[in-house]
Amino acid sequence: MEYRIIHIDETESTNKWLKDNSLAQNVRENIIAVAEYQTAGKGCGKNSWESERSKNLTFSMLIHPGERPLQLQAKEQFHITEVVSVALCKTLQPYIYNKVEIKWPNDIYVGDKKLCGILIENQLHGSEMKDCIIGIGLNVNQREFHSDAPNPLSLYQLTGQETDREGLLKAFLESFDEVMTSETVAQDYRQRLYRSVGTYAFEDANGQFMAEIARVEADGRLVLKDERGHERFYAFKEVTFIIEN
Repeated sequence: MEYRIIHIDETESTNKWLKDNSLAQNVRENIIAVAEYQTAGKGCGKNSWESERSKNLTFSMLIHPGERPLQLQAKEQFHITEVVSVALCKTLQPYIYNKVEIKWPNDIYVGDKKLCGILIENQLHGSEMKDCIIGIGLNVNQREFHSDAPNPLSLYQLTGQETDREGLLKAFLESFDEVMTSETVAQDYRQRLYRSVGTYAFEDANGQFMAEIARVEADGRLVLKDERGHERFYAFKEVTFIIEN
């Protein structure tokens, strides 16, 4: 796809910037808003995103999934999560030796630490997907983290050297375009799942329990099989991975 890339020195969040400056004007281009610093960078839910000025890759993409080449229906919106997550894994893997994985639904992990977060906001029109804003916060050259985020990690901490952020963005966009039309994206997503093999601790509204990941449904629900062999179905935010720090 063709993208118009806009560089911003400082903004509250790149997702909000695109809403205010592009969606509000019904822009039909595919736009990338890249910020040197976000004053209120957001993760999913009420989570914040710590990012030192000019050290990381914080950007948002405005795309229109109801149009070509995707032409997605509203019921297929989890496909965007799969595409972005797999594209990020493929982009990052050449930089590091450690395996890059997807912590359901869309955090990018190396080991038990979070390298990248994704916030996707879809606009639906009836049964079709109209617009999609994909916010990405990728820890690149930050050497230390000081917030109460439990497990942040940067490429610098993994490699011991700085990475060119513009080159990384270019590599991601190329990967995104490639993965977007791949017929194996759902399979690739599931093969890259964090903790896809073995039994681990989880927590839901009823407390902690041990389970293994059985599968991820086409609509994005996580299916866990507990120690009694019962399958448990979870939508986003209904279950937590217990990770020791």
